Amino acid sequence: MITPWLISLFTVVAVYFLDRWENKHIKSLFDWVPAILLAYVIPALISVILSADFSQATIHNYSKYFFIPLAIIAVMSSLSLGQLKSIGWKPIALFVSGSLVIATFPVLLMVGFSETNLITNTLVQEGYWKGIPPIVGSWIGGSTSQLVLKELVECPENIFLSVLVMDTVLVNIWTILMFQCIKKSRYLNSLFKISDVALPETIRTEERKVLPPFWCGCLMLIFVVLCNWMFSLFVVKIVVLSVLGLLLGNVLPSWNFRFALRAGGVLILVVMAILGLKLQIKTLGFDTQFLGFLVVWLLGHFVFMMGLAKALNLNMAWVPIASMANVGGIATAPAVTAAYNKKWMPHAIVLAILSMATGTFWGMLTIFLLEFLVQ
Repeated sequence: MITPWLISLFTVVAVYFLDRWENKHIKSLFDWVPAILLAYVIPALISVILSADFSQATIHNYSKYFFIPLAIIAVMSSLSLGQLKSIGWKPIALFVSGSLVIATFPVLLMVGFSETNLITNTLVQEGYWKGIPPIVGSWIGGSTSQLVLKELVECPENIFLSVLVMDTVLVNIWTILMFQCIKKSRYLNSLFKISDVALPETIRTEERKVLPPFWCGCLMLIFVVLCNWMFSLFVVKIVVLSVLGLLLGNVLPSWNFRFALRAGGVLILVVMAILGLKLQIKTLGFDTQFLGFLVVWLLGHFVFMMGLAKALNLNMAWVPIASMANVGGIATAPAVTAAYNKKWMPHAIVLAILSMATGTFWGMLTIFLLEFLVQ
């Protein structure tokens, strides 16, 4: 008998190796269908083929109590606070402001257009507002934050899949636009009379002996087990494990940052594969008004950052870099940066990791504001 565990294991292994297969056709597929979406859809398709319902399987409890917490502590422990100093306060201020706009702009849109059909019907009555926090998590924190916020806001599976599809389309288009934008940075600096275009300080990496992956994994697992034993509320566990992850990465001198980041990526695939077992594809819907809402939201984020960069007299190249560190993540942010200056790629990676570390908390702010608004 095919069990939920076998389906999840098959999905994770298949997606993991396909994503790393150096085949141009496979690479093209993953340019448009990211691994996280594929890991979510495959178990759902298998469930349809088997005519089985795995939505109540015990594997979902393991995901909530072990896999999601492990993903959180792994991602948080991959952030080195010391490397942030090399970037400078202006780019970090721009990045954080961009995150703030992502977290609050949809709430402002809902207040400003409260009487429209989009707000009253689509977002409130049909419940699409519960799809907003996972998008905040995706755009700021990446897949880990997206999954945590989906659980916190209790986003329905059909809305979550719609959000994933629309998010994938928008991020792909946005990445192309940011490639073009960063190539125009010198023109934009001249247009907006930006004079501060100096290179940031080089990020230094030290060769040091790191903790073996086995012991890193053991430490993270011990903290998760203790957290499950001490706390019952899911949100409390997430906050505590986030703090513990930061401490592991920045207090323990031999912490293995590379392993933590890779472990976080694999754990995200595991969580998505398990989550896909709940999905009922026949309930999938696609709302064009909501897509328009996302477009206005994303453009508002970008326009605000352009204005702030002008006010700070900051090189306009930081706008697409900071935007991609938020919206695109650790893969696309350095790729876009390389189109301007390859020496800035480590800075883009650090910002992207900072994004991964803070996305859940920005999403919690969005949930608080939205619940206050819709109730």
